[in-house]
Amino acid sequence: MSPHIQTVSELTGEIKDLIEGNLPEVWVCGEVSNCLKANSGHVYFTLKDAGSQLSAVVWRNTASRFRFDLHDGLQVVVNGSVEVYAPRGSYQVIVRQLIPQGVGALELAFRQMHAKLEAEGLFSPNRKRPIPRFPRRIALITSPSGAAVRDMIQVITRRWHAADLVIVPVKVQGEGAAQEIATALRNVHRLPGVDVVICGRGGGSLEDLWAFNEEVVARAIVACKLAVISAVGHEIDVTIADLVADVRALTPSEAGERVVPDRAEVRRVLDNLQQRLASGLTNRAKHARLKLDGLAARRVIARPFQRVHDELTRLDDLDVRLRRAVRQRAVVSKQQLELVAATLDALSPLKVLGRGYSITRRAESGEIVTAPDQLENGDRITTILAHGQLTSRVESPVTE
Repeated sequence: MSPHIQTVSELTGEIKDLIEGNLPEVWVCGEVSNCLKANSGHVYFTLKDAGSQLSAVVWRNTASRFRFDLHDGLQVVVNGSVEVYAPRGSYQVIVRQLIPQGVGALELAFRQMHAKLEAEGLFSPNRKRPIPRFPRRIALITSPSGAAVRDMIQVITRRWHAADLVIVPVKVQGEGAAQEIATALRNVHRLPGVDVVICGRGGGSLEDLWAFNEEVVARAIVACKLAVISAVGHEIDVTIADLVADVRALTPSEAGERVVPDRAEVRRVLDNLQQRLASGLTNRAKHARLKLDGLAARRVIARPFQRVHDELTRLDDLDVRLRRAVRQRAVVSKQQLELVAATLDALSPLKVLGRGYSITRRAESGEIVTAPDQLENGDRITTILAHGQLTSRVESPVTE
């Protein structure tokens, strides 16, 4: 009898029916490796232990519900069904649930988000903005029906009447809550007059508060154009929103206390300032009076024209001294001038001529003749006398 020969497809089909029929649901634990996130949104990875490995795939719809990032080295428990991929003759687990081992899924997601945002510096105190000291209008991004909004309104209105409140209603838990909160944070600056924001809710479980751990909310707080106070849950609850907010309040009630001053305390401060101002003005007035009295007692104030009179007297004295000095200088100068004139007169050529002397010049050139050898026979000369002059011709120059 000849053996029944099957095609590869027929045998693979039987194996597929056998495996998928007998393993409709499996729970498998192992370590994630070769994790690949496709552009389609599907996630492919290998689940392995010390002795074997198993291919696994998470379809996009399932992967989108994971709160954490799947990565190599993560120990997990997966739930799903085993399917045979006939074209390659391989089998794989189609994952419907994936539970991290050693830590809960939400706790793991929180740690991953915390590490990511901390590395970007979003928790740094250097980027935190101060809240206004006396806010004019406060936006409350929260559920309008929760106890938290009532607590905040009660505390704010009791402490400070001057601030207006505007409630921006959003879902604070469940599907779509994070997107609503983020949208409100992105648009809250458009509300007229708002200068500070409180974003939060009352207490609850980690799952209830999870919207405030979402990355979209954290980045919306950082990008918000107004200072943001986070007020999520109770004192022991810490969310990503608390860490990136400009101010973290331990509870919604504390947020109300931190966003506005206490009017009673402000009144006490103002009363104290008023007393200090009044006391300071009184002391300054007394000091000014003493200084004024001291100035009034000075001679320059009591007899304001005495200085003028003194200066006028001094001016008259200077005038007299100046006139005397000018006269004396004129007498001395006249005497000096007469002495110089007498000296010049004594040296004047005219005086010499008056005593019988004369001056001889060559008639043509006007050269003064001092010796006979300057002349020759026939030269014309001019003799200057005390009164007039003579013109003559040389007959015979005589030399010594």
